[in-house]
Amino acid sequence: MAALAALIDANVFYSMAATDIVIETAKAGHFRARWTDRIHDEWGRNLLKNNPARTTQALARRRKAMDTAIRDALVTGYEPLIPALNLPDPGDCHVLAAAIVGQCDAIVTFNLRHFPAAVLVPHGIVAIHPDTFCWTA
Repeated sequence: MAALAALIDANVFYSMAATDIVIETAKAGHFRARWTDRIHDEWGRNLLKNNPARTTQALARRRKAMDTAIRDALVTGYEPLIPALNLPDPGDCHVLAAAIVGQCDAIVTFNLRHFPAAVLVPHGIVAIHPDTFCWTA
């Protein structure tokens, strides 16, 4: 049976510890991790804004290490779906679009209220809190 595929939202990657758990769990084959360059940009931008001691070079190394560790994680070609999607926060439509194109079963996010089941279920996707996901992956 194929492993569950999950799109990881930027707010999960904000934490280095959570990122390490995602990467190591995916490398072990417990699930297939997915993300986008836009998700990378979002966690990186927020880390730099909230922690000026970080450097863009360090974040670029982290991003490259993530993409190298999980070679098939990067989802592309999702942008045309964005305008047709409707979420409580329109800024999150790119996440759902990437989950659809990436053939994901779940979106792992701290912002569950941004991804209502009524919108996700028709696409065969559920939103899962990272704490819950750790116990199911």
